[in-house]
Amino acid sequence: MVGIMSQIKTEDIEIRIHPPKPKFYKILYVQVIFAIGVGILLGHFYPAIGEQMRPLGEAFIKLVKMIIAPVIFITVTTGIGGMTNMKTVGRVTGKAMLYFLSFSTIALIIGLIVSNIVKPGAGMHVDPQTLLDNKELVADYVQKAQDSSLTAFFMNIIPDTLISPLVQGNILQVLFVAILFGIALASIGERGEPIVAFLNQLSEPVFKLVSMLMKAAPIGAFGAMAFTIGKYGIESVSSLALLVITFYMTSILFVVVVLGAVARYNGFSILKLMRYIKEELLLVLGTSSSEAALPTLMQKLERAGCDKSVVGLVVPTGYSFNLDGTNIYMTMAALFIAQACGIDLTIGQQILLLLVAMLSSKGAAGVTGAGFITLAATLSVVPTVPVEGMALILGVDRFMSECRALTNLAGNACATVVVARWENSLDTETLHATLDRKALPVRDPVVDPVGDVAVAEGVTPEVAAIVPVAEMAEIVKAPQ
Repeated sequence: MVGIMSQIKTEDIEIRIHPPKPKFYKILYVQVIFAIGVGILLGHFYPAIGEQMRPLGEAFIKLVKMIIAPVIFITVTTGIGGMTNMKTVGRVTGKAMLYFLSFSTIALIIGLIVSNIVKPGAGMHVDPQTLLDNKELVADYVQKAQDSSLTAFFMNIIPDTLISPLVQGNILQVLFVAILFGIALASIGERGEPIVAFLNQLSEPVFKLVSMLMKAAPIGAFGAMAFTIGKYGIESVSSLALLVITFYMTSILFVVVVLGAVARYNGFSILKLMRYIKEELLLVLGTSSSEAALPTLMQKLERAGCDKSVVGLVVPTGYSFNLDGTNIYMTMAALFIAQACGIDLTIGQQILLLLVAMLSSKGAAGVTGAGFITLAATLSVVPTVPVEGMALILGVDRFMSECRALTNLAGNACATVVVARWENSLDTETLHATLDRKALPVRDPVVDPVGDVAVAEGVTPEVAAIVPVAEMAEIVKAPQ
């Protein structure tokens, strides 16, 4: 076969692809939507059984967390290891941090403005003294907030050993080690190439494992949603409906208007990007954890034309520094508590609240409940608003957690594409073909290790995302 293929000219070779159109019930996002619906019904009509479904959701999130560390390490290390200019790493990180700081601040300000306009807590007339009875309900969150500080956060980025992050799964520690190891590989030149090649080969079974784990996504979404509705009940939302609706509408406004504007300025549509990552968004909706979608999000952004090194640096970093949904939530929740208690905050106090929230929000990982802990940290520093007032929103925090995670995910996806464009590391042709669901542009011939030549022609993003080229391609001699 090798001998025959070597005699055939490249222009005489084509790939003929006949991808079978999957039945609708085999599509992942359809399965996740169905699972979420069934989970809501079970939790509502049989709450006791719904609560017992909690292990299904937790087990799925643990499965995904199991693979996050190797995905980040391999992606970042191979991306940086293949660079010839180490200044690129600092430049990408600097641009990402500039983006994160700018849009995190905008999110905080939007939350502040909307709360002052809508006033979701006005008219509740809650006596602050009665909140002291609920102090034990939020004591755990307050304690966790007191145990955390900005210094401790940065010190925690440095791991105990070189391999401990891969065992413990701390995202920032994994990123820190991967950056250093990637720089070391790039620094030793040709001697590091075999290791980079090995890690590139290792990425194939690792990402295959990711696709295998994603098949369990509907089960995880079902269990998490059944537990949420079974434990807290849909009725718990009704009493604080204005707050929940205002938060959801503000988050949608932020994504469509703010992120939409920056996306349009950088040459792509935010709505098309959201459509492209709809499976990840639905997965986050079901599990309330943006970490559940991290591995597949990184894969998809690479396929959309973002350079691997940019994806590897921006996405994991954004999970701690680019939390747009959490920022909107913190200022909105803090003002809601103040309004409910009849506390009239001055402009100066609100600005102080915003500045404290800006600092305390950094380092809140994309896990369920982290937003509540950072809110406790913010209120602990601003004594005007009673921290015990968090008990007022404790019942609906789980429902708001879903919106926080969705907005965070959308913000990180947009940030990666934007930073890649700023860095001239974005294949705009591939991006537009992917977002528009068109066939990917014809590439140069790809020669595999045994010498066979293949021209990837007419491969749609959907096919490329689920079927390896080697499995779907039939190499034939083209008609003369």
